[in-house]
Amino acid sequence: MVTIAFTGGGTGGHIYPGLAVAGALKKNVDCRIIWLGSDKGMDASIVRKGGGIEFFGVPSGKLRRYVSFQNVLDIFKIIAGFFAARKILKKEKPAMLFSKGGFVSVPPVVAAFSLHIPVFAHESDFSPGLATKINSRFSKRIFTAYQDTVSQFPAAYRHKITVTGNPVREAFRTADKNRGRAFLGVEEKDRILLVLGGSQGAKEINDLVREHLDELTKRYVVVHQTGQAGWDAPASERYKPYRYIDEEMPHTLAAAELALGRSGAGTVWECAAVGKPMALIPLRGSGTRGDQVENARFFEKAGAAVVIDRTERLAGIIAELAVDDEKRAAMARASLAVGVRDGARIIADIIAAEITGKEVK
Repeated sequence: MVTIAFTGGGTGGHIYPGLAVAGALKKNVDCRIIWLGSDKGMDASIVRKGGGIEFFGVPSGKLRRYVSFQNVLDIFKIIAGFFAARKILKKEKPAMLFSKGGFVSVPPVVAAFSLHIPVFAHESDFSPGLATKINSRFSKRIFTAYQDTVSQFPAAYRHKITVTGNPVREAFRTADKNRGRAFLGVEEKDRILLVLGGSQGAKEINDLVREHLDELTKRYVVVHQTGQAGWDAPASERYKPYRYIDEEMPHTLAAAELALGRSGAGTVWECAAVGKPMALIPLRGSGTRGDQVENARFFEKAGAAVVIDRTERLAGIIAELAVDDEKRAAMARASLAVGVRDGARIIADIIAAEITGKEVK
């Protein structure tokens, strides 16, 4: 049985797409999958829930684009991560390494390259992140979610790039809206607005929901993933807060009429896989490179989303969408048109061909 290594982490957005590829790959190849992720945080718990994947924790340091004393300290963590990853890979002898990105992926990618293990890497966002820019130097193949991303790589790397879309777990493509309603305890007659702030939550989104809750619940049952920090608003028949929705998220999303939230790559592509219209409030400012703005604008241009630039208009925009059945239906069609591309299967087929030496149908 062949061993295939995966790496990536730091947030769910760097892990769940990798799990989607792993799931699709197991259908093609009799393989053992191992995962190298951060030895701290949520990485281990998410990966192990994926089923049948062995997790190995490695030290990781964050890659920052700004000056910080922490950068000096993290250099030592990155070096330690390289040697830890190299030791694991040398022992486990994987046929290849698939990187889903995030700062934790860099040491395993460099370690794999040093051991002559082929590296395949995927970038979820519209523009490549710093980790992907580094990893691409050591990668045999690079996958991107968007065609426009290709031109943002050096010309010397473009011949090894394939546009695949973003991998999404199979559960989203087979989601059951009735199961979602049963999980939420929401009747068929009630319309659902699903509020998402990513796997770690988003304070701005939570505060906006608090501010506009009375208006939002006039038209919708508001289902709100608040993040692990939670908040103090009490649950009711019209407002249902959850710190985190895990296995039931695909079905919850299928039951929703409209999704409101951030525009991380995982969020927008999962919504697209289920064909949901989106109202997006991208993360902005000095703490981000602008990737969420780019993701949001892409889906807005495709007709699948509206981007809320002025947050004081949130309630008004949701109200406008709530009464415009035709617009929501058009947005849903546009969303599904993007999400129908099965990135997990495309990538898994290419990896399988690499492993087996023959094209997989």
